[in-house]
Amino acid sequence: MASITGSALSFARPVKAVNTSSLSFSAARKGNAFLRLHPVPKRFAICCAAKKDTVDKVCEIVKKQLAVPEGTEVCGASKFSDLGADSLDTVEIVMGLEEEFGISVEESSAQSIATVEDAAELIDKLVDAK
Repeated sequence: MASITGSALSFARPVKAVNTSSLSFSAARKGNAFLRLHPVPKRFAICCAAKKDTVDKVCEIVKKQLAVPEGTEVCGASKFSDLGADSLDTVEIVMGLEEEFGISVEESSAQSIATVEDAAELIDKLVDAK
């Protein structure tokens, strides 16, 4: 027999954990409950810590700097290398970002930028520090 009180669940019989994603119990007598717990899938995920406006501006600068063909999607998760950028292109992107946002990016920080999101997060951090 099992009883639920508030958010507590107590069992009169041992509970068998079938696997890590479900839990079930049952008893031989009529009126006993069967309970199965399943993990709940994520309803949404936050993909960007940077401000949307910043990500959008960085996307536009990257598209312009790399002459990305029309119809090619550029979003926060886009890697510069996947868009055809080499190390010189990345330096030029960083220079364009510095000019657009009125910031100065240290060389060590610039080397850690691999995606649009990386760049946008760094820009937000530098702008907030002004």
